[in-house]
Amino acid sequence: MEQIRREFSSLKLSHKFTFFIMAIIVFPLVILSSLFFENYRDSRIKEKMKNVEFNFTQNYNQIQKNVEMCQMSTQVMINSQNFWNYVLRFCEEEDFKTQELLNFYQTEIKALEKIVNTNPYLYQIRVYADFHGIPEMMPILYKKDRMTRLAWGKNGEVTSGTWQFDYADKIFPAYSAPRSEHLVSLVTQTPLGNGMNAVIEVSTRMELMFPQIYSPTEEEWTCFVDGTGKYYFDPDYDCRWLDDIGKVVRNIPGNLEDISYDSMSLNGEPVVVCYKNVKELNGYLFRIVSLKDDMAAVNRFRNIFWGCFVIIVLILIFVSDKTVKIILKQFYVIMDTVRLVQKGDLEVRIPACRDDEIGELGQQINKMLDRINRLMGDNIKREVLVKNTEIRALQNQINAHFIYNVLESVKMMAEVEEKYEISDAVTALGKLLRYSMKWVSKNVTVGEEIEYIRNYLALMNLRFDYEIYLSLKIPDIIYKQEIPKMSLQPIIENAIYHGIEELAEDTSIYMKGILYENYCTIEITDAGRGMTEEEIVRLKKKIEGEIETTGSSGNGIGLKNVQDRIKISFGDEYGISIASKKDCYTKVIVRIPFVSESS
Repeated sequence: MEQIRREFSSLKLSHKFTFFIMAIIVFPLVILSSLFFENYRDSRIKEKMKNVEFNFTQNYNQIQKNVEMCQMSTQVMINSQNFWNYVLRFCEEEDFKTQELLNFYQTEIKALEKIVNTNPYLYQIRVYADFHGIPEMMPILYKKDRMTRLAWGKNGEVTSGTWQFDYADKIFPAYSAPRSEHLVSLVTQTPLGNGMNAVIEVSTRMELMFPQIYSPTEEEWTCFVDGTGKYYFDPDYDCRWLDDIGKVVRNIPGNLEDISYDSMSLNGEPVVVCYKNVKELNGYLFRIVSLKDDMAAVNRFRNIFWGCFVIIVLILIFVSDKTVKIILKQFYVIMDTVRLVQKGDLEVRIPACRDDEIGELGQQINKMLDRINRLMGDNIKREVLVKNTEIRALQNQINAHFIYNVLESVKMMAEVEEKYEISDAVTALGKLLRYSMKWVSKNVTVGEEIEYIRNYLALMNLRFDYEIYLSLKIPDIIYKQEIPKMSLQPIIENAIYHGIEELAEDTSIYMKGILYENYCTIEITDAGRGMTEEEIVRLKKKIEGEIETTGSSGNGIGLKNVQDRIKISFGDEYGISIASKKDCYTKVIVRIPFVSESS
């Protein structure tokens, strides 16, 4: 044994590599082949499931967007106070002049019709009210008895805030309107006053809400189950798994939050079923994916593998020794470079790196040295920036107490004079200044930032003849997450000055928080003028620093500053992204790390 060890030690390194390659590949292959192909089969299934999850997530996100679109449209309708004032007068059977009715039609009805026409995902926005004496104003305002022609309104009563699925548009006779649409709508009942109410129907097409349901294939089939247990799928497609839907639904776990999977056999065929609870629609979306072709591909590959194995081994014996010699040549060059770096020479670089793994190692070492030099420079700049920031913070604090005392005096004078609006405004201004001037070396919480935004909007609403509302849908845990100070307010300011101010009407800014596994997002959406595709592309380039920004208004410098500060605080995987549609909305998505309370 000792003699064998000495002889093996005296072999060239290339021969040792050849021996180990043969020992590792040839001899254990018979034993490991079964495990290999089992793992390969599992990897094919996992890859299939990953693709299914990706497509399923896209479909779910599309559903979420459509749900938000219907909810936002409903909110826009509810906030149209002038429209409802007219509807109440209609229901109370007031007398109207023809010109007054024409003005109502040209302003209110046309404005709401424009919302539908400019949004390709909307089918109709309709309001049903119990009015008499005036004609219906299509396509928005209808008499309430017309609602009974629809499947969900036959009894004349509806439950507010419910979703209605897969019904035909029958409010007009069959000879004047098509019956082929499959519609889904959010139905909301809103009070008018004096004991009267109206019904708002915001509808879209089923194929837009559930695109995968109406695009089945031989391998994949999608279905939606609502809260009553009713199934919705493409009736024109002859699905071979249709008789087994009950078996699939029985396997859906209760209290389902995230996407879940289940492997089973349907009609003698191996399949994977993907589930997702759609809380907003009070139902489940599931998808059946066939694994038949994947299993056949695994068997074909196994047969080809054994045929190619013998040829590969013979070539590998000949090539391995030659290849190792070439590889080790640059390996020693890398070792010499590493020794110089250990001695403190950070300017040395590995020359003429090849494209193989050892060459890539040399390239990565070169990049590492470049990054070390760059990080050293960045640290110096960051220290200078921190010092400058501290100096500015100290300068801001010099007269802070004097300003607070003066504002407190003004507040007391306003309260003495019973000018409570002025008192509230001064209070909001004081909180805003206190937050702005307060020096903090660390990040603030999302809750503190949102409280600052409330004060900011309270002051902004004093300037305008219209009201800007702040609508929050943020889980409590996100309020406790950290974020750089003054990161959300510039986004709100952009929404007002570049999206809302030109409209000059009551509107809302929506803030929505979404939790993920390792991060969370805060979506800030305004129903303003939006942006074109060209404007979005240009703004994104400015935010990423691809286009130089200046200090002028409307050039994206505020958003770029927010982007830079988030990336400096948390890393390059965090920051902001933009989504917008002309004359509809603009959405800014802020991504920050999620730290649970147990961490």
